[in-house]
Amino acid sequence: MGEQFWTYLFVSLTFGIYILIAFWARASTTKEFYVAGHDVPPILNGMATAADWMSAASFLSMAGLIAFLGYGGSVYLMGWTGGYVLLALLLAPFLREFGKFTVPDFVGERYYSKLARVIAVVCALMVSFTYIAGQMKGVGVAFSSFLGVPFNVGIFIGGLIVFIYAVLGGMKGVTYTQVAQYVVLIFAYTVPAIFISIIVTNNPIPQLGFIGNIAGSDVPMLSKLNSVVTELGFKEYTSTTKSNVDIFCITAALMFGTAGLPHVIIRFFTVKSAKAARKSAGWALMFIALLYTVAPAVGAFARMNFIDTVNEATYIGNSENFEERRSEILSDGGKPIPGWYKDWEKTGLLDFNDLNQDGIIQYRGPDSKDNIKNEIVPNRDIFVLANPQIANLPHWVIGLVVAGGLAAALSTAAGLLMVISSAISHDLMKNTFYPNMSERSELLIARTSAFLAILLSAFIGAFASSLPFVAQVVAFAFGIAAASLFPVVVLGIFWKRMNKEGAIVSMLTGLITTVGYICYFKFMGGVEAGWWFGISPEGIGFIFMIVAVFTGMIVALLSPAPPIEIQKLVESIRIPGQRRT
Repeated sequence: MGEQFWTYLFVSLTFGIYILIAFWARASTTKEFYVAGHDVPPILNGMATAADWMSAASFLSMAGLIAFLGYGGSVYLMGWTGGYVLLALLLAPFLREFGKFTVPDFVGERYYSKLARVIAVVCALMVSFTYIAGQMKGVGVAFSSFLGVPFNVGIFIGGLIVFIYAVLGGMKGVTYTQVAQYVVLIFAYTVPAIFISIIVTNNPIPQLGFIGNIAGSDVPMLSKLNSVVTELGFKEYTSTTKSNVDIFCITAALMFGTAGLPHVIIRFFTVKSAKAARKSAGWALMFIALLYTVAPAVGAFARMNFIDTVNEATYIGNSENFEERRSEILSDGGKPIPGWYKDWEKTGLLDFNDLNQDGIIQYRGPDSKDNIKNEIVPNRDIFVLANPQIANLPHWVIGLVVAGGLAAALSTAAGLLMVISSAISHDLMKNTFYPNMSERSELLIARTSAFLAILLSAFIGAFASSLPFVAQVVAFAFGIAAASLFPVVVLGIFWKRMNKEGAIVSMLTGLITTVGYICYFKFMGGVEAGWWFGISPEGIGFIFMIVAVFTGMIVALLSPAPPIEIQKLVESIRIPGQRRT
């Protein structure tokens, strides 16, 4: 049985499980729809949080970035990990104690302002739609490469699946679906890593194989990789081409953006209490670590395997009989391109430009010793999905990885969909414009807005296909969250003097500046030479976050202090058990 059989089997099986869970967990009340009735066990909520957290960016893109950026790619690993710890330990318990399950709802009550609530809704929607675009692109990559489905069609299929279980089950359906998705994606990520680690290093534990020796030698794996890439004209794998300033800013933007992400914050309201929220945060950290500690090994193995199988391989054109031509090359003592290369070439994510017209793929860095120019630039998003094929692993492993990639993308997309839905139905309609709305009407609006959000997300995902890689799209979302939402959340908890005027100015400052910078340098012709202080659009959110914090504080000090009851409210959340949530 071939890889397509196993791929269809695993994808169909997992999709079927997700839909069955959706029917089982149908939400009949707004409480079930928004926060799963507050009755999810901490360990299951931790697993669901981990699935929500490990998006297409983590599953598909992060290892590919580490593979080709080396140490520079670790900014994503450090930023996302540090951000989760910051959120879980510093903010989540207080937000859970406050009792408002959406960021706009927190902003509206803490800053006693409908305008502040509306601006927070706009910020949450900007973050969520940007983030979800990256997830939908990941869905398109998986579908187009393994199932032979056009990229955009794959996006809409994935959107339909998310719509079914998110709209039917709400947060309850999403939560239990994400538990299943976590099991799928963690097996899909670690099983190939174990196989490849055994092949490359003879060590079944990828984390140890990564720092161990090449199989049958006393040469460390990383030393071997360093020598291979430098021989081809690249910088050492353990070095980076990024400036220290940009590395710091990207890491910080991802970290603080994490702490302001609305779809992660809402997770801590699906459990019964602040104490249960802290327990689920601990479980989630453990579940996340299972993937994040494996990612560097996957990246290193992918880079080595790619060079071994593609560099100096004879290209076989689409007009040629692949198997026949491959046999001819082998009989002549040559090295043909592998079968997996042709599969990924069809997606447009691998493109060979034969600059010297010799029919052989030369993979070179800017400092190549033979002065040969590079002829191939692989997309970073393909390597987790392609790794089992590159390493010639069993077909069932390949099918499992595809199902895992889809699970990672769909789990986060579903969480973001709930944020979008609740922001429109709960924060805008119920708490701002129509406070007397019935529960039935609110639930209908929530489901309708979820449907419209899925459609819009699919179109945005199709547009995101033009961007280099999933993690970049996601990094933009984190930067926007860091600059617009994080300041008002952290100041709202830890500074009683912060008022509505300061919050409004802070959010607008962070949102407008960050979005403007990203749009200019990514879509309006801006060039790298024009980056402020050498900071990329992925990292600029940290700088504008600082600007937003100080702008908000200055405005707050120059305007009236918050009402006494608001100051007492802030004090009450600092001692667990003071408020009934």
